[in-house]
Amino acid sequence: MGIPLFKTGSAAAQLRPPTTKQLGDQAEDQALAHLQRAGLRLLDRNYRTPGRGGGEIDLIMRAADGTCVFVEVRRRASSSHGGAAASVSWIKQKRIVFAARYYLMRLSALPPCRFDVVTVQAGHIEWLAGAFEAGEM
Repeated sequence: MGIPLFKTGSAAAQLRPPTTKQLGDQAEDQALAHLQRAGLRLLDRNYRTPGRGGGEIDLIMRAADGTCVFVEVRRRASSSHGGAAASVSWIKQKRIVFAARYYLMRLSALPPCRFDVVTVQAGHIEWLAGAFEAGEM
């Protein structure tokens, strides 16, 4: 399977492989479609806390039971170096939890929450519900 090319007008641009950002956006689109087919509803995408040193959440979804689901999407071409799921480090989890807490501060009532990871690796999507917890972070 070859690398998809993006048409932009010039012949030289058509030969360039997609950027990491473009591949990441594609993975987020695939993850979003997968979660929506499973009945989750999108609340926010690429939510960032203001200022430097904060966190970012790829997808914020609402499950049918009202649970607020904070989703980290990871894309990897292969499983070498531990694969996509293994790339969600403790520090990354801490930043996601920080951003989730900031997001929740604006709500009048706190819903049940969950932290999921969706991996897109070698054309396969895997949804890890409850991949980690806020705990003492």
